[in-house]
Amino acid sequence: MAFTDVTARNAKPADKARKIAAGGGLYLLVQPNGSKLWRYKYRIEGKEKLLAIGSYPEVTFASAMKAHRDARTQVASGIDPSAAKVQGKAVRRAVTENSFESITREWLAQKSIVPTYLEKITARMEADVLPYIGNRPVAEITRAELTAVLKRIQDRGAIETAHRARSEIGQVFRYAMKDDRATVDPTVALRGSLKSPEVKHFPAILDPKPLGELLRAIDGYQGDPVTRAALRLAPLIFVRPGELRTARWEDFDLEAAEWRYIASKMGNHHLVPLAVQAVDVLRDLYPLTGPAGYVFPGARTKLRPMSENTVNAALRRMGYPVGTATGHGFRASARTLLAELGWRTDAIERQLAHKASGPLKGAYDRAQFLAERRKMMQAWADYLDALREDRKVVAGNFGRAA
Repeated sequence: MAFTDVTARNAKPADKARKIAAGGGLYLLVQPNGSKLWRYKYRIEGKEKLLAIGSYPEVTFASAMKAHRDARTQVASGIDPSAAKVQGKAVRRAVTENSFESITREWLAQKSIVPTYLEKITARMEADVLPYIGNRPVAEITRAELTAVLKRIQDRGAIETAHRARSEIGQVFRYAMKDDRATVDPTVALRGSLKSPEVKHFPAILDPKPLGELLRAIDGYQGDPVTRAALRLAPLIFVRPGELRTARWEDFDLEAAEWRYIASKMGNHHLVPLAVQAVDVLRDLYPLTGPAGYVFPGARTKLRPMSENTVNAALRRMGYPVGTATGHGFRASARTLLAELGWRTDAIERQLAHKASGPLKGAYDRAQFLAERRKMMQAWADYLDALREDRKVVAGNFGRAA
């Protein structure tokens, strides 16, 4: 039977300590005195290691699974989670409890976003922010100090990075304000103080006929079968390229035709209904890369996802030069053409994992439009089939009322 929170709650002690496997090396150690301890057994560099995650019920099964998932990701990246845990404690001891760096690392640790996006934020803070204000008590940091940090980034021409840094610094201050370690967010006064970044649009095919030609070219791709599967799946689900290449088999339920993952920009769980065509692509790929780990592993090791350049490089080899098509461009294609087919903007934006803003934000976040999105994703896949086969397309056949 599958391990659940009920399994942990009902686990009884015995004369000797016993282990109850929860899957993937995670288990609950039930001691004779009744204490229940979460442990993760793993191997790294040929050695067997054990990570203590916490005790039940203080650490729930869901929390233990998240910690287990994070640790497995570290192992897959060649990082020893036990050593990282010790190092993390040392870092926390080395900085003042209320320093900007300490609070930044707390904020990073509690963010539920995909690892690759978290790495980018961490790298940006470590390179451009922490060296200058990291050791300052967060409550004492002034607007002038932040202006100097952001101007330093802007002056080297990284205007978009400066805007991202301002936003992330603001999030750290607001996180500190929750328990009164900071009283204000100085970045609010800095809005409008930076140069506006140049708007860059990812190359995308927005006309049905050339999109059909691209789909036929993908079908004829003769390269690596894993890359070919990524090329075939990308237009069907139009997620962000980083989310596609880091997709993991354990997040898919092919029977239910669903993929659940943490959206990199939203930071919360996102559901992608899978059309029949998308499920077929995944079932074909399963014998090559399943049943666990990355759906699209790298060419050299299954422990890392495929390179962020793999899909775009394949498009180049297929005869689509820079500036004509990208993996990210499938999102714009879907956004434009689905609207032309008559699908509601709210449902499309939710499927794209875009955040809403303004007075409707709360209602929008609660409205998942799931039933409509299921129909929309199947209609979109059928529409792509029609374009691929160069059939005459009647928009009404693939619209919301179809």
